[in-house]
Amino acid sequence: MSAPSRRLQTKPVITCLKTFLISYSLIFWVTGMILLAVGVWGKVSLEAYFSLASDKSTNAPYVLIGTGATIVIFGLFGCFATCRGSPWMLKLYAMFLTLVFLAELVAGISGFLFRHEIKAILKDAYENAVTNYNTTNSQSAAVDTIQRTLHCCGKTNYTDWEQTAYYKESGIPASCCKDNTKCTPKTLKDLEKAKNEVYNVGCFSLLTGVMEANLGIIAGISFGIAFFQLIGIFLACCLSRYITNNQYEMV
Repeated sequence: MSAPSRRLQTKPVITCLKTFLISYSLIFWVTGMILLAVGVWGKVSLEAYFSLASDKSTNAPYVLIGTGATIVIFGLFGCFATCRGSPWMLKLYAMFLTLVFLAELVAGISGFLFRHEIKAILKDAYENAVTNYNTTNSQSAAVDTIQRTLHCCGKTNYTDWEQTAYYKESGIPASCCKDNTKCTPKTLKDLEKAKNEVYNVGCFSLLTGVMEANLGIIAGISFGIAFFQLIGIFLACCLSRYITNNQYEMV
């Protein structure tokens, strides 16, 4: 079969691959936007929980935001490489997708394997935050946010505060109150009087439940995006190979 005839037969295949890869790149771009949104959501919604483990804010949301922004940029690059029909650009795009796939896979597996260790670290951090509560540092602010948001008090219940230095001076924190108008300083310094005015449910079980649910959502999105890269890698490699072997030039 002559070379011109072979190129004519190859054109529909390349056009089909080009269409699929552009569609994929656009979807890939959308997943980058989703990661950006998840990163911003994590920064706003989970910052109080993460900050228990450190006096400084966690970098985890920024990692998601940075990853999302990078995917957005390379999604656009994939569309450009496909339209140009440049083999080296397509190979670069496939290499990037491979790196993203491996990174997300390793991160997802690591998070699953070490989830119990994460829970243990969170438990120690929360106990430490309650013990050293003073209303001034970021850990104390995180405790207040958790107690108000989850409607809970203390690690296991409100009586945990009795052993803290803060209780001896000021009583149970006001963030434990069901209704601030009924929580007087005198009431908060008396466990019997405070019993009916503060939340009786401990925070740690609720906290771990919220964390596991939210981390499950993030892990699910990450795994889904990771395996989605395989489609792009296959399409980019196939298109690059067809263009190279048949010396096809995009018009």
